[in-house]
Amino acid sequence: MPANAVTSLTNHQIRLASRPVGLPTRANWSATTEPVTEPSEGGVLLKTLALSLDPAMRGWMNEGKSYIPPVGIGEVMRAGGVGKVIASKNPKFAVGDYVSAGFGVQEYLTVAEADMKRSGLGKIDLRAGSLTQWLNVLGMPGMTGYFGLMDVGQPKAGETVVVSGAAGAVGQTVGQIAKIKGCRVVGIAGGAAKCEWVVKELGFDACIDYKSGPSAVKEGLKAHCLKGVDIFFDNVGGEILDSVLARINRSARIIICGAISQYNNTTAVQGPKNYLSLLVNRARMEGIVVFDYADRYHLAVAEMAGYLKDGRMKSKEDIVVGIDTFPETLLKLFNGENFGKLVLQVAVD
Repeated sequence: MPANAVTSLTNHQIRLASRPVGLPTRANWSATTEPVTEPSEGGVLLKTLALSLDPAMRGWMNEGKSYIPPVGIGEVMRAGGVGKVIASKNPKFAVGDYVSAGFGVQEYLTVAEADMKRSGLGKIDLRAGSLTQWLNVLGMPGMTGYFGLMDVGQPKAGETVVVSGAAGAVGQTVGQIAKIKGCRVVGIAGGAAKCEWVVKELGFDACIDYKSGPSAVKEGLKAHCLKGVDIFFDNVGGEILDSVLARINRSARIIICGAISQYNNTTAVQGPKNYLSLLVNRARMEGIVVFDYADRYHLAVAEMAGYLKDGRMKSKEDIVVGIDTFPETLLKLFNGENFGKLVLQVAVD
């Protein structure tokens, strides 16, 4: 792209204006514009096509120590995405290449050569999966599910695996991999439609609708986990975690991926009441942060691309169009509106 064409472009951005208390509102965001800049020597200019919206984004808005620094007030909101190279001064990237990177919630991103590793910039192969699949099964949610289950959970054929948030981005991947590895898989999801999809389309053995009554999870686990629970992959926390802890087997593995039920609390986070079950059953509970496995992503991508190709794995995305819808679209994660991986489409390829 000629330099004069680049400088004529305007970058629309969403920045964090204030730290939310409880659910984020539009008042916590500011919409800004700035001119697009030419890449420096060794750098590239990227056009954002789609962004991954994830529950972890809520934690990134909070001040305080975590596995990753918080988004600063006035900074472009952090978000992973996929896009296209539209100007390049780096021999490793050509105009037209499709890439994934930490784009942020904005239309364009200029990446200096020195920042490429930190931004996670890398080419993606659309022969392995579609753009939105690179934000789902082949992206950060898929990597989280794969390494959380395989490295932390260490599943064995015949074991019972329970997955909360089963219809979400991470949960759908975890359950399908567990089935491929020969496990019995029981999902927990919100609503009859999601549960039906998890069983009929993804192949889970059963799915518990936590919205169907106050004792639904407790009774569902009793009905569907007759031999107890060997692995629990938790995306929800709260009462659901407690209910599963009451059903775990000896040497069970509890994988803590997230606790979406707690993210918007205005009071202290509710910890597990049934944690002594870990002692009684000589079980372990361990957290998974996907960035720890970055040097092995390519191995998981290769394996799961094979599953997509041969039909053993499916990838469902819930796509919302328009960067200006970001404040409201993000909330779909926390009220259970999204059905599948939530993706914000920023531009048409």
